[in-house]
Amino acid sequence: MRLAKFLAHAGVASRRHAERLVTGGRVRVDGRVVTDPARDVDERSQVEVDGTAVAREPLAYHLVNKPAGVVSTAHDPEGRPKVTDMVESPARLYPVGRLDVDSTGLVLLTNDGELANRLMHPRYEVPRAYRARVAGAPSKRALQALRAGIDLEDGRTRPARVRALGPAGRESVLEIVIHEGRNRIVRRMLEAVGYPVRALERVAYGPVELGRLRPGDSRRLRPHEVEALRRVAGLGA
Repeated sequence: MRLAKFLAHAGVASRRHAERLVTGGRVRVDGRVVTDPARDVDERSQVEVDGTAVAREPLAYHLVNKPAGVVSTAHDPEGRPKVTDMVESPARLYPVGRLDVDSTGLVLLTNDGELANRLMHPRYEVPRAYRARVAGAPSKRALQALRAGIDLEDGRTRPARVRALGPAGRESVLEIVIHEGRNRIVRRMLEAVGYPVRALERVAYGPVELGRLRPGDSRRLRPHEVEALRRVAGLGA
């Protein structure tokens, strides 16, 4: 196994951060500094990061229902509540992608760096489903624009699947499925067609659905859910 992958599976960091640890000279293998993230290691290798021995920890997979006001990061310099605080686990968990602090709903947490990177990578086009409450009643023209793709300041969006779920007083509820994870992209798409978001909830990530999990609660992913995530990420069953 490559060294960066070993570190990611050990829960030390994401694969990308693990590569930076290695190239930065902070990792030793069998007593020697190694700066090549592709260096092969196995269960007999003695791996250290900043002088601390690293052992591969069991892989863990959790789902949380993030409330508003909680950040979807493992570290926050402002000291705000984090999604990783919502799970009691000895593993060092990291969120798969992010939800902005005002949005709610499904966040996956895992120490499986390889799977997390695949799920977030645009190449695999893993769908994310959202339920958005917007001001007013979106026109057919606006819905068609979302389905065709919207020109934003950081490039054109991929076509989205959009379905109107019905009115909510002077507002409307839409279901939107996208295949990319740019910053605040759903909010920006809807604002671009003239319907600002009042509330946004992620209800599915790939084959895993939020279901009836209450805000602030978490649960372990079931084995068949992990297998389904691995399949959509091109890792097999």
